[in-house]
Amino acid sequence: MKKNISCPCGERIVGEDEDDLVEKTQQHLRENHPGHEYTRDQILFMAY
Repeated sequence: MKKNISCPCGERIVGEDEDDLVEKTQQHLRENHPGHEYTRDQILFMAY
């Protein structure tokens, strides 16, 4: 199960599970990178 992702801005996002990771990543994108949206599959592809 993938629970970590590193944003190119330097932010490391950690979720309790894949659903939490996707939610936190999408929230980070909305707040810090407006206009950059990724699907669940795209996020999990980049996660580790």
